[in-house]
Amino acid sequence: MFFDLSSLQPVTQVFGSLFVLLLVATLVSFMLSRSKPQTDYSELTQRINSWWIMMGVFALSLYMGPMVTILMFAMLSFIALKEYFSMTPTRLVDRRVLFWAYLTIPLQYYFISIGWYGMFIIFIPVYAFLFIPFRMVLAGETKNYLRAVGNIHWGLMLTVFTLSHLAYLVVLPNEAEVKNLMVSGSGAALLLYLVLLTQLNDVSQYVWGKLFGKNKIAPAISPNKTREGLIGGVLTTGLLAMALAETLTPMLWWHGLLVGLGIGMAGFIGDVSLSAIKRDIGIKDCGQLIPGHGGILDRLDSLTFTAPLFFHVIRYCYY
Repeated sequence: MFFDLSSLQPVTQVFGSLFVLLLVATLVSFMLSRSKPQTDYSELTQRINSWWIMMGVFALSLYMGPMVTILMFAMLSFIALKEYFSMTPTRLVDRRVLFWAYLTIPLQYYFISIGWYGMFIIFIPVYAFLFIPFRMVLAGETKNYLRAVGNIHWGLMLTVFTLSHLAYLVVLPNEAEVKNLMVSGSGAALLLYLVLLTQLNDVSQYVWGKLFGKNKIAPAISPNKTREGLIGGVLTTGLLAMALAETLTPMLWWHGLLVGLGIGMAGFIGDVSLSAIKRDIGIKDCGQLIPGHGGILDRLDSLTFTAPLFFHVIRYCYY
């Protein structure tokens, strides 16, 4: 199954704008490092270089079709779940149970690939939720059982169930046509819309916070988060969502504004929720896979909350 390339024109236009934006950021970083050699801009350079790679992989997967995009998100869920289990305490007796947790990934994304919404939406919250504790009970260990089962369930919901909503977006407008060779690119546009808004929401909240931030929201969890940054970021995301709504989605501008405000708030909640987990464990980053950013979970934390919100609003209202 492939996207009809003629229907990907809006996606191409947005990627073109992102290319120009990243090019400008690269030039600014280079000029800063040359004009102020005494200042260390290595982290900024690493972040920009990582963004080039991430945008390239994301764009390539979209243009190669829905199946490649679904496979990419399945790999991201696997890496994210591996990061999660690596940083959270797991009982030795539960090592074999983790096999079943990882097995949910190919099954969940297979249901997406065939457009089976009914199973996609209940497989992890219902069937995995019931099976995992049953398998843990068979091990015969009751010490820290509640903590262990809650840890595994939270990991599955965070890294597999929520992120799989991103993959389902590419087949959502074509649920009845998943067996066709060529399908509309409107699903790719929906995915790009959500990912772009969520990532720019993170950036804009950071920038607004640096410029005007005074009142901290949750200093014990995320000291850099401020009310000014949150308000500025949410409003910026809402305006950008409104501007892109009629280009990338079936929404009208006012609906795009409301959805953008929701994405801004949900992204913030996802960010601080993962920060709370890291604070509890006593680590700074979930991994080191992405230079300048940390691990996969550090980059996808906001999407774990924005993806289900956006998906179900769009599906309920338009599909």
